Amino acid sequence: MADSNSSGGIGFVGLLTLVFITLKLIDKIDWSWWWVLSPIWISGAFCLFVVSCVLITAYLSGLFGTSKRRSRR
Repeated sequence: MADSNSSGGIGFVGLLTLVFITLKLIDKIDWSWWWVLSPIWISGAFCLFVVSCVLITAYLSGLFGTSKRRSRR
């Protein structure tokens, strides 16, 4: 019997989005759909920002790391 570590649940962003959609559909909030779905696009933008920072750091470390290695020879 194999143990699986998958949570299978909904995360904070998903739950918050569902709450906002429910409130919008029952007319408890009068927000634009952009703001109702904002937990999704804000977390997506944050993930893109983190990935961009990692890629830029990797590129710059590779760019400057190779020049240091060449100067030691």
